[in-house]
Amino acid sequence: MKNNDEASLKDVIVTISDYKNEFKKRLLLIISIAIIFSLLGYGYSKLQENKYTAVVSFIVEDQSDGANLSDISGAASQFGFDIGGNSSSSLSQQDVIELLKSRLIIEKTLNNKCEIGGKSDLLLNHYIRINNLITDSSEINFSANYKDSITTVVYSTINEEDMNILFQNDEANILNLSFTSLNPEFAKHFSEIIIDEMTKDYKKNETEKSRIILNKLEKRAESVKIELISAQENLEDVLYHLQYSNRYANSKGKLADSKLKFASDTLRYKCEYLGADYKYLREYITITNMTLLDETPLIQIVDKSVLPLTKSK
Repeated sequence: MKNNDEASLKDVIVTISDYKNEFKKRLLLIISIAIIFSLLGYGYSKLQENKYTAVVSFIVEDQSDGANLSDISGAASQFGFDIGGNSSSSLSQQDVIELLKSRLIIEKTLNNKCEIGGKSDLLLNHYIRINNLITDSSEINFSANYKDSITTVVYSTINEEDMNILFQNDEANILNLSFTSLNPEFAKHFSEIIIDEMTKDYKKNETEKSRIILNKLEKRAESVKIELISAQENLEDVLYHLQYSNRYANSKGKLADSKLKFASDTLRYKCEYLGADYKYLREYITITNMTLLDETPLIQIVDKSVLPLTKSK
C-alpha cells in the first residue's frame, strides 16, 4: 500500500514537471499572442467613435385608493350617463417599462423638436444625421411612407441597442433609464423627453374614466344652467306683468291675472327644480375633480444627467 502511494506521488511530481517544461517552451508564444490581441483590441477601441450615456432616475408613485369611482359612476348614471363599473386600469412599474419601450412613446419622442449643435429640428432628423443613416442628410425631406420606414429602423435600434431601463437596485423602486448616443446633447434631450411623453400617456391612461365622467357632468351642468337662467328671466317677466295686472278690474283682467299667477307658480317651481339639479351637479363635479387629482399618478424625477457627459467606448 505504501509503495502504491509513493508511486502516485512520483507520477504527480513528474506530471507537474512536464507541464512546467512545456510552459517554459511556449512562454514566448503565449506572450506574443497576448501582446498581439492586446494591440488589436486597443486599435479597435481607437477606431470606435466616442459614445455618451445619459441616465434619468425616476419613481412611479403607486395609485392611492382615494375616492371610490363607483360612487361617481352611480351619480353620473342618475343623469343618464352610462360610465360602467369601477374597473381598475392601474399600471405596474413593469407596465411603465414596457410603455417606455413602446413604438407609440418612442415615436412621440422622436417627433419633438429640440436644438442640438445650434440647429433646431425633430429628434428623428437629428438621429438620422448623428448616426449617418442617410448618405446626404444635410436636408432631410422625405415622403410619409419613407418616414414611417426610417422611423421603424430608428425605433428598433433605440429599443435593442441605445436604450436600457433597469431598477437601480433590489431594495429601491427607483428606475434608471439610460440612453447612449454619439452626441451627448441628443442623449440628454432624448432621455428627458421620453420620460415626459411617458408621463403624459401614463396620466391619461390612469385618469381616463374620471375625465369622461367629469366632461359629461360639466356639459350637463352647463345645459341645466342655461335652462335655469332662461326660467329665471321668464319668471321675472311674468312677475313684472303680474305686478301691473291689478289695474284691470274687469273680468278679462281677472282672467289674465289668474293665468299670470299660474305661470309664475309653474316657473318658480321650475327654477327651484333646476337650481337644485344644478347645485347637485356642481357638487359631484367638485368630487370628480378631487378624484381626478387623487388618481393622477406622480412621476418623480430623482436625478438626471448634466452636460458634459462621460465618454465611453
